[in-house]
Parts: sequence; structure tokens; C-alpha cells
Amino acid sequence: MALLEFTERGIHCPAAGVFIDPWRPVDKALITHGHADHSRWGMKHYVSTHAAKPVIQHRLGDVDIMGVDYGEELRINGVTFSFHPAGHLIGSAQIRVEHKGEVWVASGDYKTQSDGVSEDFEPVPCHTFITECTFGLPVFRWSPQAQVMDDIAQWWKRNQEAGVTSVLVAYSLGKAQRVIQNLPEEIGPIFTHGAVENINEVLRAQGIPIRETIRVTRSLDKEATKGGLVIGPNSIIGSPWLRRFTPFEIGMVSGWMSIRGSRRRRAMDRGFVLSDHADWDGLLGAIEATKCERVITTHGYTDIFAQYLREQGLDAITEKTEFEGELLDPNDRTEAEE
Repeated sequence: MALLEFTERGIHCPAAGVFIDPWRPVDKALITHGHADHSRWGMKHYVSTHAAKPVIQHRLGDVDIMGVDYGEELRINGVTFSFHPAGHLIGSAQIRVEHKGEVWVASGDYKTQSDGVSEDFEPVPCHTFITECTFGLPVFRWSPQAQVMDDIAQWWKRNQEAGVTSVLVAYSLGKAQRVIQNLPEEIGPIFTHGAVENINEVLRAQGIPIRETIRVTRSLDKEATKGGLVIGPNSIIGSPWLRRFTPFEIGMVSGWMSIRGSRRRRAMDRGFVLSDHADWDGLLGAIEATKCERVITTHGYTDIFAQYLREQGLDAITEKTEFEGELLDPNDRTEAEE
């Protein structure tokens, strides 16, 4: 029996009777982070990092959830679990599982590029590494974050000089805060869709110093946003909410913006290549750093990536999950427009 098994309900640890990021209701769920494809409603008991817990509670409601520190050991039926920084977003974790001398690590989603907001990725030595491969092709190689932020800032400045509002599409949890924290404050105010501002408020309430932003409400004077930067989730694209900022230019921050045609298909004026997932080099570097003997690839270019790893001499297989990687975040569609 494997230490971790892939079942119809999620990644299961039979020896402990718990699941990691399950997609069907279970009794006990260990959660890597608060994005909707990894943190779902319906579990009897949840465990996450202390830093991820408030956002999970905000999104799932009154759930039974316990928080743990990074590196803190949790023993269940003789199996030792611990959470380690994944670098994906604030509070995100890889989950280490140890039993009878065997160690597995479930990565959840991760990135190895430091973003100045999230806890930096921490390689965790193991025998088997379960890795995402959302961007598991050599074409995906990220530029330095400072360069991307400068590109966004220059675009904003040009629009500001032309009297045009800059609208940026970004995940409400993770990407939005990364952009907010890393743009120069002197350019102007940043306005936020309710989905983004609700997350900002949750993070500020737990002591994370997210830069001051202005919530867009129906009563907000349109002139106040002219020349400013507005950040909203994918759901704003083509919506009546967006038209209030006319004249505007719309851009998107996503790893998919590195693919020719992605910006056009999403009707974007500008695309900025910025992802909270590891690129090709990041994936390979993370795997090498674990010194693992076996790799299981999930959500992304699984077959291609696993084949490449086998060619490098690793024991690599693929497993199906319901994780989505960098796609439309369902939670972004459920927040109030204000």
C-alpha cells in the first residue's frame, strides 16, 4: 500500500485516514492553500497553516479548521505530517508525510521565484514528490518580477498621461496582492473590485501589511478612478461593472500571457507574464532540490513533463486530480461586485 493514494475523493493517506486537498467531502482534510480548487466546502474537519486559515474561513464560512505553524509536526495514527512554505501565495504550503521511514511531499501549487509577499518556497527532501506542472513546458520561463512590475508601472503611467484608467485582471487571492505590494506607490491610487478588497481586508486583519487600496462601490465617483489603476478578477471581463471606467485599457497578469494569441482571445489590450506557479526551470529545480527518487505529476502538462523526467532517469508517473492550476478562480465569480 502506497503512503499516499489517488482516489475519487482526493489524495488519501490510508495509514492516517486523512486526505490532502480533497475534492469530495471527507472527515479530515489537510489543505495546502485557499484557492477554490484546493480548498473546498463540505469537509468535517480542516487543517491548514495559521496564515492560510483566515482566508479559508472567509471563503468557506463557519467551518471547523485548525491552524498549524510551518514545520510543526502533526501526528495522526503514527503518521507524521508537517506544512512547509510553497511560495504560491501567503500561507500556502507543501505537505510532508512520513511513516516508517518513508517520506512523501504533496506540493499543492508552488513557485520558486520570490515575490516579496509570500513565504519563500522551501525544498523538502523526500522519497516521492507529488508536483503540479501547470507550466511544465520549456516555453514557460518567467522574467524577473522587477522587470514585469516595471512594465506594468510604465503602462499605467502612459495611460495616466492620456487620461485613461488602467484596469488589470488578476486573481483576487495571491496575484492581486503581489501586484499591489510591488508597484511604486507614487504613481497613484489603486482601486479594487470587491473580490480583491475582501481578501485584502482579511489579510490586513491578520497583521499582513497590504498597501492601502480603495474599494470600488456604486457610489464611487467615476472621476476619482480616472488615471488610476483598477484591479479585479477574471469575472470583470466584458461585464457591466467594467464599463463604468470608460475610457480604459485592460490588461491581464498571467503565465498564459506568454503564449501567442492568449491576450487576443481574452480581448486584452496588454498582457503581462506573471504567474504564481513555477515555470519550467522552477519545476526542475524544485524536483532536483528534493533529491527524490520518484515523481508524480498532476494538473498541467502531466504526460509530457513526466516523459521528460523519465528521460532524465527519474521514476515519474502521472495521476489525475481535479486541481486546475492557473485558470479562472470560481470564487472570483461569487463575490459581490461592490
